[in-house]
Amino acid sequence: MAATVEHDVSESRFEIYLDGQLAGYAYYFERNGARDFHHTVTYPQFRGQGLAAVVVKAALDDTKSSGLAVIPSCSYVEKYIAENPSYAELV
Repeated sequence: MAATVEHDVSESRFEIYLDGQLAGYAYYFERNGARDFHHTVTYPQFRGQGLAAVVVKAALDDTKSSGLAVIPSCSYVEKYIAENPSYAELV
């Protein structure tokens, strides 16, 4: 099964697809040079496959390359950053 992540700028979210099906997303608000990640979702039928980590990693990598900071309002994003300290500089 191939997972792909797309940045839907118009919806302010990063979406993860598994074999072409939307499996989840990470929503954010962008303001004052930062992305506030406030909600991460993995649909029930796709849970347990590590997809939330994949979409959050892609979202953080894109945020970093865009020169923006991160506000981890979502508890999953906060946990991911705590477990992956290379992203701590974004907060």
